[in-house]
Amino acid sequence: MTDNTASSGWSGGANAFGDFAPGMVHYTDKVLFDEVWERPGLSKRDRSLVTIAALTALGKMDQLQFHLDFARQNGVTDEELKEALLHLAFYSGWPNGMGATTVLKNIIESDEKDNS
Repeated sequence: MTDNTASSGWSGGANAFGDFAPGMVHYTDKVLFDEVWERPGLSKRDRSLVTIAALTALGKMDQLQFHLDFARQNGVTDEELKEALLHLAFYSGWPNGMGATTVLKNIIESDEKDNS
């Protein structure tokens, strides 16, 4: 079987799991990031905001760590992320909003420490 899909070069699944979970690597790298994230219907910036909303609402702080940083790479500013998380706190529950804001705070403070 030949794979004719273009690759975004994403290898996050492979980096995380290597040979441990080849199915998870395939669906993460080839389907989610090579296909879904590359679809033309939404910008990566908008996809990041939607993903952050879903992860915050579900309380998935482990995945939110990656996606908040990824959103910054996709052009979402720190101030926009703070505002989005405040807004989400009212719709997804205050503890989820607080948890997400703590994750963002740690990312920003870590970057500031690394850059000083």
